[in-house]
Amino acid sequence: MPSERVTIEQALAAYTRGAAYAGFAEDRIGALEPGKWADFILIDRDPTKVDPQALARTQVLETWVAGKKVWRLPSDAGPAERGK
Repeated sequence: MPSERVTIEQALAAYTRGAAYAGFAEDRIGALEPGKWADFILIDRDPTKVDPQALARTQVLETWVAGKKVWRLPSDAGPAERGK
């Protein structure tokens, strides 16, 4: 329903800080702040500044778990590999 549409900023807040609050864990998760558990990804574009259709082409560049990098897109990965 169009009247129930949320902005990308509202959606990101709901899935981060809002989810932490709902789980009574806002002191440990939900934001990238010192002392909090840090699971996050780095992507190749700012999702708040691209056309919604372009979001489907977003590529993950790095994955971090517990504040440590656990995966990085190989530097020699071409566009064909990135789409896999």
